[in-house]
Amino acid sequence: MTREQQQPAGGGTELGRYLRARRAQVTPAEAGLSPGAGLRRTPGLRREELATLAGVSIDYYARLERGRETRPSPSVIDALARVLLLTEDEHEHLRGLAVRAARTAPEPPVAPGRTVRPAVTLLLESLRPGPAYVAGRTNDLLAWNPAGLALFAGIEDWPVRQRNLARYAFLHPAARELFADREHTLRGCVARLRALAGTDPDAPDLAALVGELLLKSPDFARLWERYDVKAHAFGRKTYHHPDVGTLTLGYQGMHLEGTPGHRLVTYHAEPGTPAHDALVLLDLTADKPVAHGTRPPGEARPAPAPDEPSACAPPRSQG
Repeated sequence: MTREQQQPAGGGTELGRYLRARRAQVTPAEAGLSPGAGLRRTPGLRREELATLAGVSIDYYARLERGRETRPSPSVIDALARVLLLTEDEHEHLRGLAVRAARTAPEPPVAPGRTVRPAVTLLLESLRPGPAYVAGRTNDLLAWNPAGLALFAGIEDWPVRQRNLARYAFLHPAARELFADREHTLRGCVARLRALAGTDPDAPDLAALVGELLLKSPDFARLWERYDVKAHAFGRKTYHHPDVGTLTLGYQGMHLEGTPGHRLVTYHAEPGTPAHDALVLLDLTADKPVAHGTRPPGEARPAPAPDEPSACAPPRSQG
């Protein structure tokens, strides 16, 4: 999929497209304007309203949206972010888009790396029974401990190279029941991909994933057009897991230094609580870990020796 195919129609730069999308989501009342008479054709702020509130000329702002002005000053970016009610993450994303728009030639896309250091694999094991995994920049699962994979019920049915958390959330049947707040989860997946699209829109791994999800998921297509940008680094999530029941877990994501955008994500629960008991059960019944795809996709697991107890739970039903 080309860069143009993954962007909405209308031309311009990624900076201009982002400004248009965010402008459409701010109502006059939210911006402090009095409602005017008559029916508004624009769902959010008009160009002239945003320009006036930000203290720039209407012509200058129109050139920004159309991609004819590519060097806005930091003060203009800050003023636009204020009027558009951007969060800190969204404000930083807007700054990054402005820097990219000012470049005379695009930088070549960087090939993503999937190699996980042995020390990181050991770290994942040390975090048991808490689920933990390493994800790439587009949410590919690169390494995990037993509960880190089993938490996403049914994902083990997919070949290793297909295991991507955004793909799972939008396309796997089990995901519809797993996430207690599925809409929030879907928005988080899209917002992370949108942030990457703003800084590295020509990345081949991003283009392939976005193209697939746009074709296969109406929910993804709907959220992709919102241009939300948010990196959820920590918080709490509730899961309705088919094997261990409902559990609410805290989670923490962190960047792994010295890697091409890899993140370590861990889940935790207070010892002695039902959620922690569920984590212990999930860890005990989960499959043994497969570090960053060491087993070829689709290869059957070896059967245990006659006197060796199996560490695997009974297989889940498909779907």
